[in-house]
Amino acid sequence: MDSLRMNESVKGYNEDDPDRLMEVRRMRYLLFLCACDLSQGKNNVDAIQHGIPRVSGQKATAGPDYEKELRKIEHYRALVDTVNAKMLGCEYTNEVLHLTTELLELNPEYYTIWNHRRRLLRAFFLEKFRSEDHDERRPDDASGSDAVRRYILDDLAFLLPLLRKFPKCYWIWNYRLWLLDEASLRLLPVSAYEIWQKELSLVGKMLTLDSRNFHGWGYRRKVVSTLEKLSKATNPSSGSMTEVEFNYTTKMIENNLSKEFELVQRALWADPDSKDQSLWFYHQYLISNFEPGPSKDSILPDLSVKAKLSYIRAQITDLQDMLEGAETCKWIYQRLLDLALMSKTLSGDWPIPSSDLESWIANLAELDPLRKGRWDDLRSQMDR
Repeated sequence: MDSLRMNESVKGYNEDDPDRLMEVRRMRYLLFLCACDLSQGKNNVDAIQHGIPRVSGQKATAGPDYEKELRKIEHYRALVDTVNAKMLGCEYTNEVLHLTTELLELNPEYYTIWNHRRRLLRAFFLEKFRSEDHDERRPDDASGSDAVRRYILDDLAFLLPLLRKFPKCYWIWNYRLWLLDEASLRLLPVSAYEIWQKELSLVGKMLTLDSRNFHGWGYRRKVVSTLEKLSKATNPSSGSMTEVEFNYTTKMIENNLSKEFELVQRALWADPDSKDQSLWFYHQYLISNFEPGPSKDSILPDLSVKAKLSYIRAQITDLQDMLEGAETCKWIYQRLLDLALMSKTLSGDWPIPSSDLESWIANLAELDPLRKGRWDDLRSQMDR
């Protein structure tokens, strides 16, 4: 009865009304589902959902692959039960540590196991500490210090393959920072500084692979801050790392700017005369960083004149190559003139022959006559 009412309600709809048409289509689809439900049973309705064929009923429960998956699941569950039972019984042994290693290699998102591992290592560290009448943070002798250091280094090494496989697993990074903090707490500043210094090299490689990784930059700030504190503890007269880090970030920004230009150039080469002008506007923003004088909007406010001229010459060369076969694209001529004017302002000389400049302006006047006044103004600037 309900289906009949729905069918009657779709009569007389206006096909020019898109909202009404969509409503009619939904009604027809519901009617189709009802028909499937009545004729084939509820389970088979899933076979047509979202237009994707689906297998209804129970999945196959036979075959070597299925049996292999079952064995993996059983092994994993048994491993979880074993680790949790041993931790509940306060069995802080190397055997349990190895079991957590195996479990975390299977599933690094299981944060409870990371907490178990912390408890295990703290128990191992406590065995190397002095009695309550002495400094409890530091190992009692050189052999104890070496043992704690070895535990920390081994665990840091254990994390590296996991980070390569699961680079965005926050539990791995959180645990790694915990290990590094333990090094600062448990070891002498000289030993801890050495470990943190290696971590700075690691985060440098990570940012080289992806300089836009903002988590990596936050991680680097933590590493640098700790290194400065440890450096002060070992040598009170040691200087700040601010200048070194400033130079590092400047270099990274310059490299990233070069990569951005390469990316935009590839896109522009595909269709320089496209009606979509957004790429040209983005290119204009990038070259605005080479304007003379300081600018609060520049991503490279301290870029030297020499570096700016180098970027400008490279861009002029690339755009001249792009011009071959795209002589009707006004954006190329316009950008070439913008770059030439920047170079003239920075160095005092035009970067290209005046004949080329005249040719570009003449082509612009022909391709975009509505801005004739602007092109005449550019021509007058050339004559100065």
